[in-house]
Amino acid sequence: MPTLPREQPGPPQPHHARRTAESFGTDARRYDEARPAYPDDLVARVVAGSPGPDVLDVGCGTGIAARQFRAAGCAVLGVEPDARMADLARAHGVGVEVATFEAWDPAGRTFDAVTAAQSWHWVDPAVGARKAARVLRPGGRLAVFGHVFEPPAEVAEPFAAAFRRVAPDSPFSGQPARRPLDAYRAGYARTAEQLRATGHFHEPEQWRFDWERRYTRDQWLDLLPTTGGLTRLRPDRLAQILTAVGDAIDALGGHFTMPYVTLATTAVRVEGR
Repeated sequence: MPTLPREQPGPPQPHHARRTAESFGTDARRYDEARPAYPDDLVARVVAGSPGPDVLDVGCGTGIAARQFRAAGCAVLGVEPDARMADLARAHGVGVEVATFEAWDPAGRTFDAVTAAQSWHWVDPAVGARKAARVLRPGGRLAVFGHVFEPPAEVAEPFAAAFRRVAPDSPFSGQPARRPLDAYRAGYARTAEQLRATGHFHEPEQWRFDWERRYTRDQWLDLLPTTGGLTRLRPDRLAQILTAVGDAIDALGGHFTMPYVTLATTAVRVEGR
């Protein structure tokens, strides 16, 4: 199916699409309940590879990743441009300041880790890497990560066909039904290049975590409206897409198993720069 959509770094430049970037709060509670969390091994690895417990979570959304890092013993501050998402994160006990990362004022504060869960592609790459270096303590770690998730062809193809039919003018309608993992890995490689270019980080590492999740029809139809290609659709158009996808899942017996890959680009702040 079309990527859900381009939720990894890659051209075109998503950080220019502010209306899409700030559309996820349309139904913040659905987003929070439907979106998957991140592998515990990834969280543990970031925590173990950071010099202390203070974490800045860039584009924290409703606090899905922030709550995982807090459960791992971290003190987490979120930065989130959408006040609706920030309010829900606060309701979960996460401290959040409302701003884009580019405009956010750290007021002299520094952190042991800067994380960006499914959000770094909304940050201007010319600004983000250098600002992350500025707010990281020497030896601190930047971790940019997100999910690659593509349903089976029996679900992806009906979704793509319905999307093209009801939203032909959408920039997402021309994408292929499924994109190979290598396309996402290339996006994370570009993030590594941006970190190298600053001169403020040790050689970036690429991490990969494979897992899977079983979805019922209702669970998948609950998640779909939280994705960037659908958050701005009119309700009648959205309903047509959900009907097509629901029928496809019914034909599979009412459920399917989603193979997930969670990718990360991570690097440690050089000391003394």
